[in-house]
Amino acid sequence: MKVNRIVANAAASDIAAAKSFYRDVLGLEPLMDFGWVATYGSSETMQVQISFVSEGGSGTAMPDLSIEVDDLDEVLQRMRAAGIAIEYGPADQYSPAPIVGSDSVRTGIP
Repeated sequence: MKVNRIVANAAASDIAAAKSFYRDVLGLEPLMDFGWVATYGSSETMQVQISFVSEGGSGTAMPDLSIEVDDLDEVLQRMRAAGIAIEYGPADQYSPAPIVGSDSVRTGIP
């Protein structure tokens, strides 16, 4: 059996706010948009991964979503420019730096 994809669905009362974060801040492409559901991703091949966690690392709260990027400084700059609150971080540890995104969803940026 081949797993084609696993999708994490994050609840959002404001799809446009989610769009401004995932498209404008992270640079993901809109793959599907029906108004009530919008999917963002990349046309490039992406790794399949699922994680099960009991905490966010160093005793922090568990993030709802973790996003790995190739340039953390650039993403942090984009987040600050977009007015996204950064709870703490980054830190010198292998643990996501949580931020609060649209609808106060905790998102980890490793």
